Amino acid sequence: MNVLISGASVAGPSLAWWLARTGARVTILEKNPTLMPIGQNIDVHGTSVIIAQKMGILQDIRDFNTTEVGVKFVDSKGEAFAEMPLKPGVAPSPTNELEILRGDLAKVFYNATKDSPNIEYRFGTTVKRVISNNDEAVEVELSDGRVEKYDLLVAADGQWSKLRKANFPPDAVQLRDYNLFAVYWTTDRLPIDTNWGTIYQATGSRVIGTRPDPYGNLRASLMFVPPTESQRKAWDLVARSDKQAQVDLVRKEYAGAGWETDRLLAGLDKADDFYFHAIQQNRMSEWSQNRIVCLGDAAWAPTPLTGMGASLAMIGGYVLAGELTKLGPAEHPRRALEAFDKALRPFVEKIQNVPTFVPRLVHPYSSVERWFTQSLLSLLSKVVQIPWVGKQLYEPIDKEDYVLPDYPRLKAVEVEVEVKSSESKQMPNIDSSAVSYTSPGRV
Repeated sequence: MNVLISGASVAGPSLAWWLARTGARVTILEKNPTLMPIGQNIDVHGTSVIIAQKMGILQDIRDFNTTEVGVKFVDSKGEAFAEMPLKPGVAPSPTNELEILRGDLAKVFYNATKDSPNIEYRFGTTVKRVISNNDEAVEVELSDGRVEKYDLLVAADGQWSKLRKANFPPDAVQLRDYNLFAVYWTTDRLPIDTNWGTIYQATGSRVIGTRPDPYGNLRASLMFVPPTESQRKAWDLVARSDKQAQVDLVRKEYAGAGWETDRLLAGLDKADDFYFHAIQQNRMSEWSQNRIVCLGDAAWAPTPLTGMGASLAMIGGYVLAGELTKLGPAEHPRRALEAFDKALRPFVEKIQNVPTFVPRLVHPYSSVERWFTQSLLSLLSKVVQIPWVGKQLYEPIDKEDYVLPDYPRLKAVEVEVEVKSSESKQMPNIDSSAVSYTSPGRV
């Protein structure tokens, strides 16, 4: 097959890795001129760990670990009232041993695919328009003026996919809104900052927190549940405005919130990775139209509330590749796309099933609500440390939460990876003093 993928984050390159090793030719378009090192903490767990092992990239993910040792909740003075330390080898937990920045995970997939003779990356290029999408091929005009034909076009360009918007009917996507807004940015790390992720709950349904990264910076984020209709309208309006308007609103809303809030807000102006968005889910009735298919957030966008965005992207790439390998020579991909939908949709819908009232529970509005929430968090942090309770709550980090279908051609690829991995371990020892290398390191 000759496949065009729009988007070079996680879902697209994940699909490309498997397709290329089964003989397909894959072109990956990325609108940015280079791979962008942006994005906050995400993690890999469950079936996605198994997929990373099959691909031989699990150690690469470990090498980019964010260095976070746990999560603690603090009061306005910075005193911790609940601590949840990292528990190696298990999930779910606030901190995962496979915690990684989104940009670093994209880098892992790029490094794993960039040298494949069957994969071509084109940066600074997008699909300008789809000329035709019929039984013969999908023909596209690219932003550089080229007109090309492919067997399949994959929209893996994020939740607000322009490719999906232009080629699916307006009612193809239903947005599930959580009345929750998130803001992310990177700021300077000070000597007082530790390798703990820190969360502070202010009154007024305002939450702000920090997390370490492997580059000596601090990743800041805030979550806000507008308590009034007028505030909701103001945040909705600003979400469609420019950065300065967004920064001004955040500063106004979080003024006097307490803890380290003023210091963190001071770093907003110079943050080149500032990101402001409403937390919403994509719910599509169908993920494909003839030879065009949506993948990753373009199809389902589970939201950060699920902690499953990256994992679902990796699982989706594997399952779509597996179904495509079952096609006969020159067969229309329709059967594979329908099988992909049938195989994965029940799991996606299960993950998406987060009640809309959940954000309100952890964003206290009044002082009384905050005291009640903090008391529960303090109790919970102590209860989960009890060994027999932990055994009931925690599962192995690589426990298969989604049972992967059997794809013989992908299994052949897995065996090839295992053989190469075994051969690399048998290589003669190298004098490390003679080797120079660069790695993210640890703070």
